[in-house]
Amino acid sequence: MNKPETKSQRLVALCLLGALLFNYPILALFNRPTFFLGIPLVYAYIFAVWALLIALVGLVVERGGR
Repeated sequence: MNKPETKSQRLVALCLLGALLFNYPILALFNRPTFFLGIPLVYAYIFAVWALLIALVGLVVERGGR
């Protein structure tokens, strides 16, 4: 398997992971009337997952298919 193909597969996998993490059943787990550092828990979860996905995409793009 060549490197561009591996890179593409990893990016597709990250896209699917993002779709899973932002989907209803998982998102509903964090939809509670509690706060984390002064922000509602669901907003903290969305921001944390969003930041994690951006970091992982950056890692895949920078490292390439290694």
